[in-house]
Amino acid sequence: MSSSSYHITNLLEKMNEADKDYRYMALTDLMTELQKESLSLDPDSEEKICQRLLKLLGDKNSEVQNLAVKCLGPLVGKVKGNKVENIVDVLGGNMLSENEKLRSISTMGLMMVISELHQSSLAAPVSRRICNKLTTALAYPKLEVQIQLECLDIMSEVLHKFGSLVATQHPRVQESLLPLLSNSKAAVRKRTSVAIGYLVQNVVASQFEELIKHVMEHLSNPSKYIQSYITCINVICRHAGHRFGEKLKLIVPKVAVFATNAGEDDDLRECSIQVLESCVLWCPGEITEFTPQIVDMCLVYLGYDPNYNYDEGGEEEEEELDEDEDEDDYTDDEDMSWKVRRASAKCLAAIIQARPDLLSDLYEKVSPILISRFKEREQSVRLDVFATYSCLLKQTGTAKQSIVVPEDEMEQITPVALLTGQVEAIVRGLQKQLYDKHDKSRESCFSLLGDLVTVLPGCLAPYMDTILPAIHKCLSTRGASCYIKISSLGFLSKLIKYHDAAIFTPYIKETVSCVIGSVQDTFYKVISEALLVTEQLVFVIPHTGAAPDSPLVAELCVAIFNATLYRLKEADLDQEVKERAITCMGHLLANMADLLQSQLSIALPLFLDRLRNEITRLTTVKALNVIAKSNSGVSLKLIMGEALPLLGTFLRKTNRALKLSTLELLDNLIVNYTQDITVSMVNELVDELPRLISESDTHVSQLALLLVSRLSETMPHCTDKIPNGVLPAALTLVRSPLLQGKALHVMAGFFCSLTRSGNLNLQFVELVQHLTNPVYNPSPATQPANSPLAVHKQAFYSTSHCVAALALTSASSTEYQSVITKLIDNLKSAETTDSVRLFALLTIGGIGKHRDLSERQELQSVIMGSFNSTAEDVKSAASYALGNVCVGNLNLYLPSIITEIQDNPKRQYLLLNSLKEIITSMSDREESVSVLKNYVPEMWNVLLRYMQVSEEGSRKIVAACLGKLMLIDHGTLLPKLLEYTTSDQPFVRSTVVTAIKYTVTDTPQPIDPLLRQFLGQFLSLLKDEDLNVRRMALVTLNCTAHNKPVLIRDHMDEILPNLYKETTIKLKREVEMGPFKYPVDDALDNRKAAFECMYTVLQNCIDRVNIFQFLDHVEIGLKDVPDIKMLTYLMVLRLIQINPNAVVLKLDNILEPLRDTFNSKLKDICPIGQEVEKANELKRSAMRTVIGMGKIPEIEKHPSFIEFMKKIRFYKEIDNLFKQELQASDSEEMVWEN
Repeated sequence: MSSSSYHITNLLEKMNEADKDYRYMALTDLMTELQKESLSLDPDSEEKICQRLLKLLGDKNSEVQNLAVKCLGPLVGKVKGNKVENIVDVLGGNMLSENEKLRSISTMGLMMVISELHQSSLAAPVSRRICNKLTTALAYPKLEVQIQLECLDIMSEVLHKFGSLVATQHPRVQESLLPLLSNSKAAVRKRTSVAIGYLVQNVVASQFEELIKHVMEHLSNPSKYIQSYITCINVICRHAGHRFGEKLKLIVPKVAVFATNAGEDDDLRECSIQVLESCVLWCPGEITEFTPQIVDMCLVYLGYDPNYNYDEGGEEEEEELDEDEDEDDYTDDEDMSWKVRRASAKCLAAIIQARPDLLSDLYEKVSPILISRFKEREQSVRLDVFATYSCLLKQTGTAKQSIVVPEDEMEQITPVALLTGQVEAIVRGLQKQLYDKHDKSRESCFSLLGDLVTVLPGCLAPYMDTILPAIHKCLSTRGASCYIKISSLGFLSKLIKYHDAAIFTPYIKETVSCVIGSVQDTFYKVISEALLVTEQLVFVIPHTGAAPDSPLVAELCVAIFNATLYRLKEADLDQEVKERAITCMGHLLANMADLLQSQLSIALPLFLDRLRNEITRLTTVKALNVIAKSNSGVSLKLIMGEALPLLGTFLRKTNRALKLSTLELLDNLIVNYTQDITVSMVNELVDELPRLISESDTHVSQLALLLVSRLSETMPHCTDKIPNGVLPAALTLVRSPLLQGKALHVMAGFFCSLTRSGNLNLQFVELVQHLTNPVYNPSPATQPANSPLAVHKQAFYSTSHCVAALALTSASSTEYQSVITKLIDNLKSAETTDSVRLFALLTIGGIGKHRDLSERQELQSVIMGSFNSTAEDVKSAASYALGNVCVGNLNLYLPSIITEIQDNPKRQYLLLNSLKEIITSMSDREESVSVLKNYVPEMWNVLLRYMQVSEEGSRKIVAACLGKLMLIDHGTLLPKLLEYTTSDQPFVRSTVVTAIKYTVTDTPQPIDPLLRQFLGQFLSLLKDEDLNVRRMALVTLNCTAHNKPVLIRDHMDEILPNLYKETTIKLKREVEMGPFKYPVDDALDNRKAAFECMYTVLQNCIDRVNIFQFLDHVEIGLKDVPDIKMLTYLMVLRLIQINPNAVVLKLDNILEPLRDTFNSKLKDICPIGQEVEKANELKRSAMRTVIGMGKIPEIEKHPSFIEFMKKIRFYKEIDNLFKQELQASDSEEMVWEN
């Protein structure tokens, strides 16, 4: 006998002891043993333990009973299936016992067994056995009510967890449940509805039809239990989803009749309205035709209060009522009408949430009624009315962010315009509630007004005399709760943020006093919110109309300083309070230093102390940066000697945010506090900079280079260490393929600043030599492996950009001319390598773009000579150089380029690319447009000839040129281009629609009104028979929806069907390559473009989109190739924010392809040869989508999502991925946790 078996045998013997303490201790030890994963029981031990525990369920001692029940849970996983079935049989039999205590403990036992079954092999037979027991018991006609309730609880749990595993029992379960809907006990009827709700999630269609038929029969022939059947309908709707939507035409009219004709039965009316709310939330598509009727009904019953007259009695009656309520809220046991009003408010909230496309109608019809109900006498209803109106405001805010309305529609009936007209009524309706004695009412008022100013900034300016006194009262009332203080401070913060400072002038003194009082509060959250408002008040006070040196400003300034200083000095505060105090003091000194000169010696040393603290140093660096760049006259000499070396040590830390903030602070210190910085301080800083300049973080490198540039310009005597430290690091970064964009621009400025420093080791010639040496004298240390070029391709662009910048900013014309001469000589020489030639062309192009090089008469022929190079990079660089040189002297070079385009078809692509460089460079500068305009007709005619060339690259260049030319002369050229949309040549149509893309910029253009008029005709090419034409039309549509969605708003009804159609087209074929066959989908690029368009439309044109139709096509994308899947994951995340109920409605269809993604093997996701990282990123993207779903309210109650999470987290690899992505996501926790 093993030691564990021997120990368990001893425990079983002790369980027979007469002393209850022995029995209890034995059970405790048994629980410990059963929880050990290594425990393995022999059949004899299993039998004995089961018998002993079941016997102890009837123990006289309740503590022993409870512990015996708890032991059943871990026991289920340790014994064989037949033992678990025996346990279920005994527990099921005990449930019919007349012993109430035994019955109760057996119910607990069954619940424990069910909770431990999970989805193991035992789950199916055991859950079916439990169902048999329960259905037998429920069919017994004389079963006690308490037993019925316990049976129904267990049945609900079984159906909830294992509904799909007991499918064979579903008919019998339904047969036993339906009669209980007419039970005389309300508790039984209610729990029966819950069980039916879990049942309908898994029943087959025929059984679901029988259930609906049964319920409908009772609706048609109502009995005294009609309310239970309506409640059952509500539950079925919430659990059956789309299947219930098919029955709405039968059910909704009958439910509406019950709501209207309920007489004095307010409970029945409430239930009926709740059913309509569930239909709106869970069947929003199918309920559409009934929505107006539901809205009208809810508006009627929102004011349903037959026992109270709001219009008579006036304020006197309300004051009397308030006096009666002093001891308790107004209540009337027989008045249940408040339930009807509350249900109506919630139903309206559901409509607002589910139908954002009806916002304008809702503002016209619903908003005025909601505002009138702000006077609601019942607090719980009043809070729901406020919540409903806040929902309306939030939907408006979401729509406002996603919708760009054209200027000519601003005055039309839009939700924002309608809301603007109702602001006065809103404030008037809330006026009394702002002074309500209930904190929750006032908190809701502040929340609603906060949402209002977020949507309509500045809208409350005329009503400050009403709003601010209410805030002051909340903050100054002795004994006010922390929650009302936090709410009022949060609203005050929004009020200041979204309004002009001048409007606070009459109230500034009292406002500051109240906020400072909150800074001195004892609760950390109140202090934190108060400090945030204090920080905002620092910006308000100087703009209140008082003179900067007035006694009032000085008084307020000192008061704020003292309050903030008190919190800044305290060391044992909450982290958030510490950071807010530091930030507030930083803004205070930056804006009011002239009034606080005597206090600087107190505040600045505190900043130094906070810099030394690891927890607060980042916030302190940011606060000091605010001071340093403010030019407020704050002298930092007091702390500079200690602070600067300390900041230098921060540059060694791994905290990237700290490094970025420190570099920015150092830059501002060097610019504004040069006189306080010594050479020794600078040398210590310069020693830290080389390690920051690398391709591993180009943003940090950019700031470090900018800092050195500042040093070179403001403190040139401190550049001695640059040649041996920073310069080598910068030269290494120049050769990096990652250096581009703004970082490259800063790098060029860095070299230019060095030449102005006066350092003999940092002069023009030396720097040019350092930059060009890797090009002219390549070495293994600088040349990429397996590359014929001296440096990386991008390094040629970086180096040429820096050399061109040095030449253009050189103070010596000799140095400038020497560079040009050397470059031209390099191009002339036949012995020049491709690397040198490439560099020379790019540098000449960079210089020629800004200087006229026409004095070099041979330049054009020399550049065009490189068109004959065998290296494609050299030819491309020559095209670039020719175009940019032409920009320097358009009249000289452009005619010859146009002639060359027509005369040399072999050079057509390169010359067109040069023309593109010319048009792109000059169309962006107003002074150049007038010169270029003279050549527009000639260029236009030339470009039209090349619209149908077979080479796609040339067509794209032609399209770009046509688009840019239309920006110059849109009135003439756009109508001409429109004529070519009907061309019989697909290449021409493709070029035409592509050209439109280049006219749609993200800034306003004169062409926009004309483009809006004709864009629908260009986008009609979405219906083109040619695949390539449709793809280019999709690309243009995507560009337009991203940059200027206003241009397509009027055409969305025609665009969306064609866009959706493209998501479904697949043109698969097989390509033979030797002995192998590879599948090819010719329509794949079109589908990718279509889904990209859908994502952009979802971002910017949501008001013109039917969410449910949109989701149907998202579902298609979820089953497509990985690239499209990742796009649809992003769409689902966006839809969760816009309309979470719509996502929940389609949840089953969304979860299935997500499950497939997690279960698929690597070879299923990515074909052989593709990188593994792409497959891993697909799973990460899918997991981010799942985490987003987990934040939907009440998603933890959705059985499909619960089951999905259990299945995917069963695998360790996926569970680890879940934890990683959850940690990487924002701070908001998932609603679903386990």
